[in-house]
Amino acid sequence: MEVQQQAILRVRDLNKTYSDGFQALKNINLEIQKGEIVALLGPNGAGKTTLISVICGIVNLSSGEVSVNGYDIIKDFRKTRAMIGLVPQELTTDSFESVFNTVAFSRGLFGKPPNSAHIEKVLRSLSLWDKKDNMIMTLSGGMKRRVLIAKALSHEPTVLFLDEPTAGVDVSLRKDMWEIVRGLKAEGVTIILTTHYIEEAEEIADRVGVINNGEMILIEEKDKLMQKLGKKQLILDLRDSLSEIPAKFADYNLELSADGGQLIYTFNTRGDRTGITSLMDDLKSEQIAFRDLNTTQSSLEDIFVNLVEESS
Repeated sequence: MEVQQQAILRVRDLNKTYSDGFQALKNINLEIQKGEIVALLGPNGAGKTTLISVICGIVNLSSGEVSVNGYDIIKDFRKTRAMIGLVPQELTTDSFESVFNTVAFSRGLFGKPPNSAHIEKVLRSLSLWDKKDNMIMTLSGGMKRRVLIAKALSHEPTVLFLDEPTAGVDVSLRKDMWEIVRGLKAEGVTIILTTHYIEEAEEIADRVGVINNGEMILIEEKDKLMQKLGKKQLILDLRDSLSEIPAKFADYNLELSADGGQLIYTFNTRGDRTGITSLMDDLKSEQIAFRDLNTTQSSLEDIFVNLVEESS
């Protein structure tokens, strides 16, 4: 991955505790380079939206520091907020206003002078130009989501936050969104998105962060995380229990259940060979019979649980 080694966003020891005592963010540390796409994964209530809201100045932090392009989000609020675009989860748009006027008005809110050429460029890039005179209320849900992105891009931000950008949209529109994000990256925009969809992170992210219970469990390059997600297990219910795994199977990634009644083989679905065929042949030659077999693949929730256990 080639990115300019200039941190556009730095989060240091960030904590957020609400008045009722609930701690939504716990000692978050994060550094994002200019031009990166970072996907934040986590279950509902993990703290993803709170983190974005703090960085964007919508929610006050309790302690810690956040800077955008070297500027502190509290001391230099207007400057940092002008560098940030935010596409929220909710489809909140001015129903009775036209697409063009809505996007142009958003630009004005950030003190930017009118620029019809820029608004046209943004609308064309989002396939909204032919809808420029339509009232928002007449648009489909997918088109309304594109308008939200256009509003967020109206003031030419250098950092764009997308909070669940494809929640509730169909697969074809999701793929359109991915293309839009790639195009923005090509223009030098740094993008941070939250998502529930593993394939979304896999498709477009350079790095992936996992948040659970307000903690950043890990943040690493996508390919390394996807290797973890690619692991699958073959579970064999043995006809006769084993007291131990025979020495012949030392080269296989095998575990024996506590009662000796199951053999669990972990393999990588992304590898060239799974090794299942040779395992079956060796089991047969050693006269180890099984009654049943099934496969399981780690869900995102399983990975969260494992990561939480490892970090506790």
